[in-house]
Amino acid sequence: MSLHLISLFTNHPAKLINLLALLLAFPGSWLLHATRRREQRALAVLEAATQNRRVDDPMLMLDSATMRMNRFFYRFGFACLGVALVVSWVSTRF
Repeated sequence: MSLHLISLFTNHPAKLINLLALLLAFPGSWLLHATRRREQRALAVLEAATQNRRVDDPMLMLDSATMRMNRFFYRFGFACLGVALVVSWVSTRF
């Protein structure tokens, strides 16, 4: 059985490269989704806290560390998807 799988990938390298692209795309898309959900949850908490404050209190905003972390995760997720796209495009050349 394992010999059959090895011969499948050696005879069709594009399938192996597409599998690599899929393995890169899935974590990138999950990271983008999780970051967006975390950001929406933090904004909902801020909105609830803003409704309970007085008018003359300063505006509530996300702290800079959270914003930097979200930017990093967005960049990394989009980079994973971009690399997966390039790898998938390369697999069409074989």
